[in-house]
Amino acid sequence: METVIALWLLGTVLVAAGIAGMLLPALPGPPLVFAGFVLAAWAEDFQYVGYGTLALLAFMCLLAYLADFISGALGAKHFGASSKAAIGAAIGALVGIFFGLPGILLGPFIGAVLGELTERDDLHAAGRAGVGATVGLLLGTAAKMAIAFAMIGIFLFARFL
Repeated sequence: METVIALWLLGTVLVAAGIAGMLLPALPGPPLVFAGFVLAAWAEDFQYVGYGTLALLAFMCLLAYLADFISGALGAKHFGASSKAAIGAAIGALVGIFFGLPGILLGPFIGAVLGELTERDDLHAAGRAGVGATVGLLLGTAAKMAIAFAMIGIFLFARFL
């Protein structure tokens, strides 16, 4: 019985850390949330939350990760940026991960601006591309949070209803 409680507590800690990781770049949010659910399901020998539910949660984890990388590029594209700016925003988001919170916030902006400047010498258009990438990043974070809370709802539904 103590093992089940310990695994549930550890699973809960992982889910909480994952939620924090949706906002903090130092923690891999979606995988931590998913790992917490796997641990909690394993604690009860997958009696309540089975492999089908976990497969759905794994898919949602992947969607949350994709939202992070694609959102900056789509935001730049929506603000009239060239395809090079959209690619630059995606690369900037990826590189920004290695520079903590400033990199996460500025990476897509800088990537979009640099990508747009390789396409044309219009600083105003490059700035709009950067703003679009930043707006996309914020919308991507909101999407990740929505997916994470949907994952929690699905897990709780499968476990308790």
